[in-house]
Amino acid sequence: MVEISTSSAPSASPIDPDKMIPSASNGLLRVPSLQITEIHLPDEVSRLNNLAYNLWWTWNSPARRLFAAADRASWARYRNPVELLLNIDREHWETLIHDDEFMARYSEVTAAFDAYMAVDGETWFSRRILEQTVQGDETSVPSPAPDSAHPVAYFCAEYGIHQSLAIYSGGLGVLSGDHCKSASDLGLPFLAVGLLYRRGYFQQTIDADGFQQHTYTESDFNRLPLRGVLDLQGRELIVRVPFPGHEVAAKVWLAQVGRVPLLLLDTDLRRNDPSDRPITAVLYVRGREMRLAQEAVLGIGGVRALEALGLEPAVWHINEGHSALLQLERARHHIVKHGTTFDQALAAIRCNTTFTTHTPVAAGHETFDRPMAKTYCQVWAQALAVDTDTVLALGAADHGERDQPLNLTAVALRTSAWANGVSRLNGEIADRMWRHIFPSLPADRPAIHSITNGVHAPTWMGLEMAGLIGRIVGPDWVDAALEPDGWKALLQAPDRDVFLAHRAQKERLSRFARARLREQLGRHGQSPAELRALDKVLDPDILTVGFARRFATYKRAGLLFSDLHRLRMLLHHAEHPVQVILAGKAHPADRPGQELIQSIFHLSRSGDLRDRVVFLENYDMRVARMMVQGCDLWLNTPRRPLEASGTSGMKAAINGTLNLSISDGWWPEAYDGENGWVIGNPDQSSNEEWQQDQLDAQSLYRTLEEEIVPEFYRRGDDGLPTDWIARMKRSIVTIGQGFSSHRMVRDYIEKAYLPLSRGSDSQL
Repeated sequence: MVEISTSSAPSASPIDPDKMIPSASNGLLRVPSLQITEIHLPDEVSRLNNLAYNLWWTWNSPARRLFAAADRASWARYRNPVELLLNIDREHWETLIHDDEFMARYSEVTAAFDAYMAVDGETWFSRRILEQTVQGDETSVPSPAPDSAHPVAYFCAEYGIHQSLAIYSGGLGVLSGDHCKSASDLGLPFLAVGLLYRRGYFQQTIDADGFQQHTYTESDFNRLPLRGVLDLQGRELIVRVPFPGHEVAAKVWLAQVGRVPLLLLDTDLRRNDPSDRPITAVLYVRGREMRLAQEAVLGIGGVRALEALGLEPAVWHINEGHSALLQLERARHHIVKHGTTFDQALAAIRCNTTFTTHTPVAAGHETFDRPMAKTYCQVWAQALAVDTDTVLALGAADHGERDQPLNLTAVALRTSAWANGVSRLNGEIADRMWRHIFPSLPADRPAIHSITNGVHAPTWMGLEMAGLIGRIVGPDWVDAALEPDGWKALLQAPDRDVFLAHRAQKERLSRFARARLREQLGRHGQSPAELRALDKVLDPDILTVGFARRFATYKRAGLLFSDLHRLRMLLHHAEHPVQVILAGKAHPADRPGQELIQSIFHLSRSGDLRDRVVFLENYDMRVARMMVQGCDLWLNTPRRPLEASGTSGMKAAINGTLNLSISDGWWPEAYDGENGWVIGNPDQSSNEEWQQDQLDAQSLYRTLEEEIVPEFYRRGDDGLPTDWIARMKRSIVTIGQGFSSHRMVRDYIEKAYLPLSRGSDSQL
């Protein structure tokens, strides 16, 4: 287990490194940190400070309810416990301390937190390692594995832990956040590294003309669950990253994710040149050189932060190519420490590195023009004692052409011992895309394997559905997903209980969406009468179709609107109506995506669709949770095979929402004929995009008209849609077990982390 100390002031004297990096048997890794913001709490509730600064509360509903009970208005406004605690005055605390119900809840939550964080607590990973013990003659010797002194180090450009910590944009960040949460739950010795973006990803508003507007809101780090990291001498940890002609300083912050420390680098420091301070300002900034600067801070700065803390990871996990430059810093360190050549250093660091690629779409692979890349690589090549072309050659992605740009996916692949895509189909496609980089690889051996993504059920499952599964499967229902038949008992759950649990979540979605629409359309100048009419929008009795994801054009959000006559017939059927709710952002540089949003928004406000089609602005993790928990049907329409995995449908499925999807990404592995529906036939595809769109649209409408809508409205004598509920149960059980992030992390442990940690000694 990895634990972070919670000191509230810098150490007056240097910290003894021996106390910071204990032996593996101790199971405790202390990374010193400083709480920047002083929060004054009565002694009776002082532990709220510990709870607020550990993001465990983001997936623990009793903890969230405790904070909400402390001040419902502040919680509803911020959903950030640090901000909440800063806004509660002494008189209010006096009232709470004498509230027996609140104090009982406080005791229960703090006890649960202590039990979770207990150093000697038994975890899935500790049991897994014990099972792998090699029996000797007289003693048991554990096989080499990541431990508290040598954890798995995971690097990613974004992390979706909670909407209050706005350092994510979408699927990649949410996936990395779920990875951290499951690593924590399973007890894997694990730490993560990323960037702390002052302005994060943009906030989206849709104006009255349907144009997406981009607003970048500045975060006050002192009012977020963040602490400043201290070095081994008790000083503020600042690392320096070499840039052409100068160095850039980065402060290291800590976001504690249960048992997992997430270290975040920040260049917005007074000691930096004003031109360098914005490097970590915006996630996925448009400027290419600024993007390269970000990725140098992430990769090189991240390695230097771990080195400064005395950490020696057993395994390094590069999650997407953004952080691949960490390998240059690791190679430099190996050369300095061991006096090796560059090639020898690469061979050494490769042995314990794994890489995950997330997309076959070209725009998802970071590529930098050679002249720009050469300017930066000259600095790094000098430190490596090689020429610049040798460094640039690591990033050559094409088939031997001269003067290629720097491709960070190629860098990651060439310097990793194991690589994977994020679904079986994606792994196969990625292998075909990239195996030319390894010309000597045997034909029967893949260059890229696959580990299918998963989702963290406690984060994404609604309260009602989680309560139902907890009652039927048992209190350890999350871990039970790792057992072959762990959730099978749910198939025998009373139909009414399943239906009512989902119905409650659907009603909450309706209330949430109506409130969001009033705010949005009120800003557009709609009349009070028009705003009151929103009370009739999203009727919980009507079949509700959800579509929420990034509005890249290959995801084809417009496919449902390709035949407006058939769509209108579905939406306004006298007995079996349908309603649609959509959300999603297009990158500020993606004009076609923004135009698609404008088109759909206009349709949603047109006379005959406005009561049945809703577009919610500012898609974030909270909007996503509401939608996956409350929709009846989840629509996914990517152009095959461009969807690498897709996890929104997994989140929907565990809430009883059924999937209607193109056979792409994860869905070919999940669909069994009884847990959802498939759009189109992958064996009947066309090379012409327009023709494929036509074929898929026809299949989409036919499946809705002939199968889905009739089944939803077909009721038994008890008034329940029996066939629909049976399909819901099947979906929850098959997808909840097969596509959890616990299963995903287990796969990484067994396929990558353990083999790599056993194959070589880590060389930081």
